[in-house]
Amino acid sequence: MSKVLIVDDEPNILLSLEFLMKKQGYKVYIARDGEEAMELVKEEIPEIVVLDIMMPHVDGYEVCSFIKNNDDLKHIKVIFLTAKTKPEDIEKGKEIGADAYMTKPFSTRNLMKKVKEILVA
Repeated sequence: MSKVLIVDDEPNILLSLEFLMKKQGYKVYIARDGEEAMELVKEEIPEIVVLDIMMPHVDGYEVCSFIKNNDDLKHIKVIFLTAKTKPEDIEKGKEIGADAYMTKPFSTRNLMKKVKEILVA
């Protein structure tokens, strides 16, 4: 069973994605900010992290950098799921190692398809 960490400061997104991922058979962890996300990544070592960028304390860019610059964690796949839609935001996400970049509002079907694609790759 693949482990998925969902990181977002919006409770509705956390709840809906947690429900959706569990329904698809994933073991799901949730974090409400970047600090909590970095702790869970170290403890649980998920296969994939669905990560918002704009969050309190530590933003998603920092969390992605933390994952991708750590030899024990850099294999973890990262999907940014964010309201930041400017080309420079997308470019920054890819530069720091994100495996995918999706913008809000988003299609849950497309997100699930992307998660499956990345886990199989």
